[in-house]
Amino acid sequence: MTAAGHRLRRMATIGELLLRGKARLAEAAFVPPPPPREAALLLGRVLGFSEAQVLARDDRPVEPADAARYLEWIERRAGGEPVAYLLGEREFYGRVFHIDRRVLIPRPETEHLIEQVLATPLPSRPRILEVGAGSGCIAVTLACELPAARIVATDLSAGALAVARRNAVRLGATDRVDLIRTDLFTGIVPEKIDLLVSNPPYVDRTEAAEMSPEVCNFEPHLALFPPGGGGLETIDRLLASAAALRPGVRVLLEIGRGQLEAVESSARAAGFDLLAAPADYAGIPRVAVLARR
Repeated sequence: MTAAGHRLRRMATIGELLLRGKARLAEAAFVPPPPPREAALLLGRVLGFSEAQVLARDDRPVEPADAARYLEWIERRAGGEPVAYLLGEREFYGRVFHIDRRVLIPRPETEHLIEQVLATPLPSRPRILEVGAGSGCIAVTLACELPAARIVATDLSAGALAVARRNAVRLGATDRVDLIRTDLFTGIVPEKIDLLVSNPPYVDRTEAAEMSPEVCNFEPHLALFPPGGGGLETIDRLLASAAALRPGVRVLLEIGRGQLEAVESSARAAGFDLLAAPADYAGIPRVAVLARR
């Protein structure tokens, strides 16, 4: 029996497991290491407790099977696997979405995209197209926030669409969200669209070496990097296709740091005007609000 096996023969307490978990996370092979509170978050999920309940019950014994599962999670987290994948969920715009490694983890920056959609003048029963459905966090959120809207969301990944479908079901939006596997919006009539929204892959592949292993080693590259590797490749293709939209229709794109000038140039060439570029919480222009000229 291993040393770990001998230690688990006597049931460890919550407090002992937390100490071990925090110590292991502090040794994580990436910078910055996970915050110590993640140890309590993960143990709480294993035991069915809140973080506060975990901290208040440090002398409570933990069943060996639960302790083993917790220590496995701690090892995976120390290896870089994001907490959201371990827990299988992430909150986005006030709702909890199921996620797994088939989809990007929803981020607070993308909530700015939702805010801009909600601030956009739209018909009473708008038809909204989302390109790049991923987990469905954008499409399903818009369906919940705009009950009269009809959302069509596309993605190349069958796995991502399965995750999005699960979220549409659990959040009661299946009657307002159509999920389609296609490249960009091939096969969809652009003249019927009142608004196009997208968080496309926009990370240049040359930046991969500088990225956290939490992102580069675990999140799907199809959703991070354009197929050819250039950060603006998918955005350029999307804008070229969107030139078929009706005059006045808006396109809202999430963009990366330092990309605004190039995106505006591509948009202008495709027949779009840049109306605004709201910044994220770090002051980085994060959403390009475009209108078909």
